[in-house]
Order: sequence, then structure tokens, then C-alpha cells
Amino acid sequence: MAKRQLRVGLIGYMFMGTAHSNAYRQVGHFFDLPVEVVMQGLCGLGEAQLKAAGQKLGWRDYYETDYRKFVKRADLDLIDIAVSNNMHAEMAIAAAKAGKHVYCEKPLAMNVAEARRMVKAVEKAGVKHAISFNYRGAPAVALARQIIDEGRIGRIFHWRGQYLQDWIVDPKFPLVWRLQKEVAGSGAHGDLAAHSIDLAHFLVGDIAAVVGDMKTFITERPRLREAAGGLRARRAAGKGKVTVDDASVFLARFANGAIGTFEATRFAPGHKNDNFFEINGSKGSLRFCFERMNELEFYDRGDPPHLQGFRTIQATDPKHPYVHAWWPPGHIIGYEHTFIDTVYNLVTAIARNKLPSPNFYDGLKCQAVLEAAAQSVASGKWEKVRA
Repeated sequence: MAKRQLRVGLIGYMFMGTAHSNAYRQVGHFFDLPVEVVMQGLCGLGEAQLKAAGQKLGWRDYYETDYRKFVKRADLDLIDIAVSNNMHAEMAIAAAKAGKHVYCEKPLAMNVAEARRMVKAVEKAGVKHAISFNYRGAPAVALARQIIDEGRIGRIFHWRGQYLQDWIVDPKFPLVWRLQKEVAGSGAHGDLAAHSIDLAHFLVGDIAAVVGDMKTFITERPRLREAAGGLRARRAAGKGKVTVDDASVFLARFANGAIGTFEATRFAPGHKNDNFFEINGSKGSLRFCFERMNELEFYDRGDPPHLQGFRTIQATDPKHPYVHAWWPPGHIIGYEHTFIDTVYNLVTAIARNKLPSPNFYDGLKCQAVLEAAAQSVASGKWEKVRA
């Protein structure tokens, strides 16, 4: 018997749009899904570029440049939003009003007020909603959650998170949208720290209060001639002002009594995508770095004293989360698999009439921490997190 279809419409076809497209294209080849995922249509700017991207990425034969028309199409069940941050709220709200399930890139919105409106819209419409915190889809991260849930590291004392990149250290790198507050909302803070915050929520618990600092190291950059995809771009003549942070740091108090540190920067030479965390508990510790994404480090205080030390677990065994769908042990997976695993969770939850995880509530919680940290920079004081 033929499976029921889940017809997807994607808005955006650049870096994240490519990652999402690949996930929809591959997920059914590896996971046994309760529905058939149909890559129905693509929406974006520039008719010629849109059509070329659609054909390259595997979307069906219609393309739309007006998202307002796109979200109302009767042949779409799920709207995926993979565009700049300033468009998330209006697109998600429009999709919800049209009765569509919504999957949105992070950060959820430009601010808490927008995020609350998005939550209200999906609740009122009664549609399913999800956010692309894709690092939860790394098997090693999911294994860390399993180890914590089993009580193997005991009571958690410390979270230590950092997300380090170096792609804009060169002052000649042009003024892409991620460096403009009116489009991005914030810089490394919302782009990188958002992932660290979500992982902390996922693994440790809710954050109650924060205090921090932010810095913009290069305040002017060449104007943008053309975005070349990914983190590449070509510069034009003249300069424009950088209006977001280049780096953010903050301390956190968790609701369960743990304390944490967070650092996010695009000015760490030698770090390409260093999404790192360490968690210390009464019985042991966990360490993870995405640049070695197939490995999880685990320290167990219960080991004999003369054998204690961090052990490296290669999270590629079929008993580890998600790995049953992939390759034999030791045959590692990569960045794209985090999106495929996330889409697997998404489409399975929708098919079973359950709320996906992570969802807009997780996005709102993250947004509240981002905003509280920004407020603390202005006030110079600890700020409570208010979602």
C-alpha cells in the first residue's frame, strides 16, 4: 500500500536551503519513514536562479518568487523557512495562518516579541512546528543526552560551551547579511551562541539568568558584490558599517543550580566550526567537539583510580542514536547527516500527529537567553531570562 505523502515547500536555496534540500532528498533512502517525503516546490528571489537551484537540488517543476502565494498552495503540507532571520516571523506566521506545518531555521526570530508571535500563530492554527537546531542530530550529542538521562555523570555542576569560527577575520571580507543587524538581528551571538544555548537546554536544563559582554572588532567592511554560497562572498567598491557583534561571551545560572560559560566568535583563527561543550557532574564528565563529530569523550569517576581518564567513544555503533540507519561501526558520518537526522524526527512526528522536537517553544527559550544576554551588556548586570 502506498504511503501517505508529506509535500514540502522550501523557501530559500542558499547555504541552509541546500542543506535542507539534501536532507529531504536523502532521508527516505536511509530511514524507514511512515510517510513519503515529496519535494514539491521551491520559493526564492530571482526567477532564473530559483529555477536553476530547484533543478540542481531536486525540487519538482514549479517555483514561486512570492512567498505569500507559495504558503497558500493546496499541494503543500509543510513550509520550510531557510532565509535570512528578518523574514522568519512573517513567513512562519503566514504559513501557519494558511494551515501549514512550519519548519524554521534558527534563530527563531529577531527578538523575543517576534518569537512569541510565531508561537501564538502556530498554537492558534493547530499546526506542527519545528526549528532547525541540527546539532541535536549528531549521534554523539544524542548519546550524551542518553548518558545524562541514565544518571552516569550524576548531578551536573558545570556547562562549558564555545562556538568558534574564523571566516571573517580578514577585514577585506565583505558586508554580507549576517553582519547587518536589520537583517540578522545579531552577529556571532545569534548565529553561533544560539546553537550552544540550545545544546545546553537539551543536555543540562533551562537557563535562569545571564550576564555577558559583546565586541565588534572590525566596524567597517567592503560592500557586498555577490554572495557566493556558504560562507563565501565577493566584495564591491566602498565600505559599509558592521552593525552586529563579532563575538559574545556570557555567564549563566541554570534553574537546576548548575553554572555555565558561553563563548561565540568568528574571530578565532584555526577554528573552522568548533562547536564544543564540556559538562562536569558529580559522577563524571562529557566532552564533545563538532570538528570531531563522531567522537564523544566520557570520564567516569566510578572507574578504578588507576584506570581513570577520559575515554573516547566512537559514536558510530548501531546501538547509538540514529546510527542504525547509516554505515557500519567506524564508517563515519558528516555535517549533512545532522540535518537528515533532524528531518527524520520532523517528518516522523508530523506523520504520527506529535509535536516535533526541537520546536518553536525551544526556539523561544533560546531567543529569551540571547535577548537577556544582550540586555546584560547594556545594563552591566545579571539579567533574568524571560521567555
